[in-house]
Amino acid sequence: MRKLAAVASVGILLSVTACGGGGGNDTSFTAANAQAVTVAPGPDSNVNLLFTTVTICAPGSSTNCQSIDHVLVDTGSTGLRILSSLLSPSLSLQQETASIGNPIVNCGQFADGYTWGPVKMADVRISRELASSVPIQVIADPAFSVVPASCSSIGPAENTAQTLGANGLLGVGVFQQDCGSVCANSAIPGAYYICPASGCKVAQASLTQQVQNPVSMFPVDNNGVIISLPSIPAIGAVGASGLMIFGIGTQANNGLGNAQVIPLDPNAGTFTTIFNASTYRRSFIDSGSNALYFASAIPACSAPDIAFACPASTQNLSATNQRISGLPGTVSFQVANAETLFNSNLNFFAFGNLAGTNSDATSFDWGLPFFFGRNVFTAIEGQSTPAGLGPYVAY
Repeated sequence: MRKLAAVASVGILLSVTACGGGGGNDTSFTAANAQAVTVAPGPDSNVNLLFTTVTICAPGSSTNCQSIDHVLVDTGSTGLRILSSLLSPSLSLQQETASIGNPIVNCGQFADGYTWGPVKMADVRISRELASSVPIQVIADPAFSVVPASCSSIGPAENTAQTLGANGLLGVGVFQQDCGSVCANSAIPGAYYICPASGCKVAQASLTQQVQNPVSMFPVDNNGVIISLPSIPAIGAVGASGLMIFGIGTQANNGLGNAQVIPLDPNAGTFTTIFNASTYRRSFIDSGSNALYFASAIPACSAPDIAFACPASTQNLSATNQRISGLPGTVSFQVANAETLFNSNLNFFAFGNLAGTNSDATSFDWGLPFFFGRNVFTAIEGQSTPAGLGPYVAY
């Protein structure tokens, strides 16, 4: 069954060079800073999920390592989160602890559920880039089976490959940590906990203790990522293959070119989209959302595809995103009938014209369909790039 996978996941893949903003990038798979990504159904046969493979090593070891495939690439979150059930015990990842020696446990809260698990240290290798001693979340570690209500109240647990829709989540968004100064200064329910034998309680977590964006910890090419995916036909495709390129303006293959730069709110990571004379001030570009989600009058599909839009005919639409200078950047897009797409091609899992309704009327979620046929740049906060300091997105 195809279902909503808002955060988070193979068939014959459509392999075409992406076009669009930021032209001139060399998409060679041999580049040290380039990693293959694929749009594929994943563990639960969802649509429009972007996956890659991540290698996890015991800190300081080049041989005690394990590669995890079908890790969801998510520009809308921060940090690496891997299912405990998939990790080899031989890795013996070190538990991160608070100053009094109690384990630090993280709650990752997303649009469709939560992940719960301890923060452990790992070396993270993607392509030939290595981030050393990265705090990651180990999801559903059996040693921490009791979940506080302040974490679980967000929705269902995503503690298996089927419920998560992936084997893990690679958050390569615009922030260096998943909570930042907010959690460093205050104990925030639904974020970080210390878990002595007597039970878990909400706690502060310093910046270095928090789950980190691995890209920001690379020695080089650490100021952002580019997702480069091909265009796909209006009827969809079995899948798609492309690249995740690390760094912005650091190598011959990651220049900004003529990409339009969209500045972001430095606290929320959002920007303004104008659509149908309405202003969406909390908009974002998110490879981890499997459709374009926005408030609209387009009819929803019937069950089980009620999360998606089913217009009577394909809608040709446009919106504008507020740019750093000059005129607003116009984005043209289509919304097709999801049921028609799904029923016409049962083995297709990549669609560039899939949409759904966003319950947040202030937010336009530019999900994975936005990425097809473009090079989409995500610049990390505080990092220097040819367009200035992050955070920003560009395309």
